[in-house]
Amino acid sequence: MAEDVVYNGSFTDGIIGPKVKRAGVVSDGGRIVFLTSPGCWGPMITPNIRGGHEVALPVDVENAKIGDAVAIKVEEIKVLSKATSSGVDEPVEGAFVGDPYVAKKCPNCGEKWTDFEVKGIGQNAVRCKKCGHPASPFKMKYGYTMLIENGFAFSVGEDIAKSVAEKAWEYANLPKNSKQVPILVFAKADIQGMVSRVRPHLGQLGTIPAVTIPDSHNAGDFGYFLINAPHEFAITKEEYENSLTDGHLDVDSVRENCIVIAPVKVDGGGIYAGDVHAMQGDGEVAGHTTDVSAEVSVKVSVLKNLKLEAPLLLPPEEDLPPLAKPWRKDEWEKVEDLAKKRGIEIEPVAPLQIIGSAPTINEAAQRGFERAANLFGMRIEEVLNRVTVTGAVEIGRLPGIVQVSMQVPLRILEKLGLDEIVVEHYDLPY
Repeated sequence: MAEDVVYNGSFTDGIIGPKVKRAGVVSDGGRIVFLTSPGCWGPMITPNIRGGHEVALPVDVENAKIGDAVAIKVEEIKVLSKATSSGVDEPVEGAFVGDPYVAKKCPNCGEKWTDFEVKGIGQNAVRCKKCGHPASPFKMKYGYTMLIENGFAFSVGEDIAKSVAEKAWEYANLPKNSKQVPILVFAKADIQGMVSRVRPHLGQLGTIPAVTIPDSHNAGDFGYFLINAPHEFAITKEEYENSLTDGHLDVDSVRENCIVIAPVKVDGGGIYAGDVHAMQGDGEVAGHTTDVSAEVSVKVSVLKNLKLEAPLLLPPEEDLPPLAKPWRKDEWEKVEDLAKKRGIEIEPVAPLQIIGSAPTINEAAQRGFERAANLFGMRIEEVLNRVTVTGAVEIGRLPGIVQVSMQVPLRILEKLGLDEIVVEHYDLPY
């Protein structure tokens, strides 16, 4: 039975897809409150988590069917961790089969997804329970530890990093159902005195794919590595092209007051969330950023018969590129007046972002243009022109996630059933 509010503090074992247990069913128009654990680094160094992340169990949405879409409005992200750590990774030779994020094994005894114990702090603290050898498939090549307080974060020196590592679970404030080792255990302090603003966003938010895969690979860049891979989570090229939902975006605009419009490729949709970052610039160029525990509240609604290849995004207005920002009443009236004097007929438009994803940034941009052309019924040349003069291409994540922004004619959004949600979100004057 569907509930108006679903509270969800349970996690997958790093795997998502049709066969994964659901945490409940939320009503169309209802809310999900997710209690999320840190995303990348903690799961990456935990030998028996089978995905690159630890995300919340999916929640189905009442009346969501294959071929629909689900609008997910992020209402609140509350950071719960008191400290975080991140840095550039380096895979450990012999600790994986083909992919260190998902096919982990002890580099000494070869035990797959081995049970472990934590002894002390530092990069060798996580050890195989069977043979006692260090068992994390990643080292942090160069990294930092940051304290979080009053909306700011400060990287610390070695002494404080070690004291934080000794109380890693307390500082990470992991949810009780989380099974990861906090990355704070590594006690990294290569950068000291660095300051940043806390601006939290969700690295993972969307619907489950139509094939069972590691959560971190539900995207066009990382998912590419699963094609004919030498481990249990291998998929075909056809599954890669048709089954993924790009729920792992790492787009920094997936934050409070955004709307993600996600494709439904499994009945119920399976809304899941996780991988909250305290802050991140476009590109996530270090490969990782500041993962934190968080409480996330979202509101969901079903958009019937809106078949999407990948997510659409309505970011907060201030996150839109300058040329894609919505027209305001006084400005639009001036434009209409000028056009009328010259006998030019203009049409109302609204900003929209189309996600492009592929193994590389250039391929991701091209795929974003193609997705826009298919969705809007435009020639791709028209998409290219509209993006150039009414939008932009922004890097979500290296190596292959982009946001293609453009002003879309309202008549097209009306045909798709998207006009009301976009007009309301941006308080448009028409």
